Amino acid sequence: MGSPNAYRKIQEADQERILLLSKAGFPVNRIVKVLELEKGVQPGQLPFIEKDVRNFVRTCKKTIQENDTLLTEKRENDTLEFLEACKAMAEKDFEFVYDYSTDENGKVENIAWSYGQSVCAYTMFGDVVFFDTAYHSITYGLLLGTWFGMDNHGKPILLGCVLLQDETSRSFAWAFQSFHRFMRGRQPQTIVTDMDTAIIHAVANELPNTKHVICLWHIISKLSSWFTVPLGLHYGDFRSEFEATCFLERIEEFEHQWNHLVTQYELGSDKHMVLLYTYREYWPFCYINNYFLARMVTKEFLKSMSTFLKKILSSQSCLQGFFEEIATAVSIDYQKNDDIQYTYIKTCMPVEEHARSILTPYAFSVLQNELVLSMQYEITDMPDGSYHLRHYKGLDKALVIRAEPIQCSCKAFDYSGILCRHCLRILVLKNCFQLPETYFLPRWRSDSNFYSVDNQNQQTGTDERVQAFHTLSTSLLSESIMTRERFNYVRRELSGLLENVRNMPAIIEAAVLGSLAG
Repeated sequence: MGSPNAYRKIQEADQERILLLSKAGFPVNRIVKVLELEKGVQPGQLPFIEKDVRNFVRTCKKTIQENDTLLTEKRENDTLEFLEACKAMAEKDFEFVYDYSTDENGKVENIAWSYGQSVCAYTMFGDVVFFDTAYHSITYGLLLGTWFGMDNHGKPILLGCVLLQDETSRSFAWAFQSFHRFMRGRQPQTIVTDMDTAIIHAVANELPNTKHVICLWHIISKLSSWFTVPLGLHYGDFRSEFEATCFLERIEEFEHQWNHLVTQYELGSDKHMVLLYTYREYWPFCYINNYFLARMVTKEFLKSMSTFLKKILSSQSCLQGFFEEIATAVSIDYQKNDDIQYTYIKTCMPVEEHARSILTPYAFSVLQNELVLSMQYEITDMPDGSYHLRHYKGLDKALVIRAEPIQCSCKAFDYSGILCRHCLRILVLKNCFQLPETYFLPRWRSDSNFYSVDNQNQQTGTDERVQAFHTLSTSLLSESIMTRERFNYVRRELSGLLENVRNMPAIIEAAVLGSLAG
């Protein structure tokens, strides 16, 4: 027989079981009894005794407490260093903005920040904002929230970031309040988010005038984890029918098909289906097709956002390193100008040539594709002056279009700002050689560019008077692009003002400059 201590070694599997029972609140003597029962041995026949278990549990608890204390201290120190980095950035760049909140003990809780270029870009492209919360585990388990916009080239623009300690409505409300302040009090027309009850409540409270859309592709990406087990071999058929239901144009059709899905697959009590239906006003196409989305819920845009974030987050292990990396990425992203792409004419129609001269290559390529496909539709004139369109293969149901002003039942222009194939078919039929200005939204025009304005502002930003003029013009831009009527009015007035200024004698210009210098 060996010494008694030789039989007191606790195997790794037993260690895990002991820790699990200890965390569940079992006292040491009961832990020993449970192990004896599980192993089918008589009392006292385990290879270790109660004292060994007690020492093991005590040692583990001490180690966990020490690690937790060290981790808490490191997180607090890193958070303070992160704030110092924000302060240093604000001293170098007066347009950089940040804010933070503290808990009841005065410890830093949440941090939000944005860049001067982002605020400037928001005045032009802040009509639709995507609040992304895909990364739930940055350093120390903090939630990273990012606000993205889309520029007139279809590229993502980082508008701001936030690090949150938790995912409660209170934290998200603080995040939206901060973003609202950063963007000078202007709310977006539409915000797109993931499906999260806390976010839904926060948006409703903090952005009451903003339309809220839950990203359909985020929902679809979760279907497998939600329904593969309960549906088994029927999951593939369910997913196909689910996606078809999502894109129905009429609410009545959606409601009917949804009830069919629930009944056919016996999902009436499924918590995910109940949740989706509860918040149906936020995600099916028939409920949101009159919200302006600027093509920000396409798979291509979601992929470009993900690529941007992965590039920054892939190698970061500390908060300050993450902050520096994202600041560098934003600076490079705003400084670069995409190479001008040459877009070829495909239809030889005058309306295509005209659109190419006004739209960015990205927006033109979308419209051009619609123009090519428009040739596949037959038209029927209706007595009331409207038109019915039908695809020659019957792929589309009859679409009602009213010509003045042109409106289509598919509502593509309402949610994307780019005319659909159905409207283009009618315009070509009516011998329209140039699209009316009202169908060229400022955000898709090639002359809608904040880069040159922003660079010029950086060069002269130290002059308070120039900065004051820049602030005024930024506010004018922000207000004028909210509606087409405002934009057309401001453009007419500014054109006249510019002409008057150009006609002023040079001596008056010199006098004005002299008075400013004084």
